[in-house]
Amino acid sequence: MIVCGIDEVGRGPLAGPVVAAAVVFEKDFYMEKVKDSKALNEHEREELYYRIIDKCEDFSIGIVESADIDKYNILQSTMIAMRESIMKLKIQPDIYLIDGNYFKLKNNEQDKYNFRTIVKGDSTVFQISCASIIAKVIRDNIMKGFHLRYPEYDFHKHKGYATSLHYSRILKYGISAIHRKSFLKNLLIDQKNLFHELHI
Repeated sequence: MIVCGIDEVGRGPLAGPVVAAAVVFEKDFYMEKVKDSKALNEHEREELYYRIIDKCEDFSIGIVESADIDKYNILQSTMIAMRESIMKLKIQPDIYLIDGNYFKLKNNEQDKYNFRTIVKGDSTVFQISCASIIAKVIRDNIMKGFHLRYPEYDFHKHKGYATSLHYSRILKYGISAIHRKSFLKNLLIDQKNLFHELHI
């Protein structure tokens, strides 16, 4: 049996894309030290990333940028990224194991793919853990690239997440082209004292 694990990274950040990864293995394949990407440090993730893409049968990614996240909302953007990762695979597996409790394809595709959602799958299912590592490393590298374009925001440090460092940079420099305006507006409803300073 051929099994595909799917996971996404980047639902919560204030900036940058959401990235989904799909990775395909033979059912009984296993690799030591693989676990949810959040339980690994950056060096461990990068080391495992190269081992995973070397040993897997196939892998692909789907990316939805911040402007489209604002357009579609984060849930729909996550579905789009996951669907893109599925459609780009060269191998069609017997089953798709997807992290979380919800996944939806287009109506005419629902019966074409055998998929199952698994809550906390990124920490309990090997193939999903591998997908989480691939998605995390790729998204982190994208954010490091954005740091070169927008060095004032220190994206290489916080990767777009809502840290105090990131907030301080937004307050000082305003919003960049890769910030999710819908996320910031929603947050500012609860933090009205920042609204005037951010000018959005």
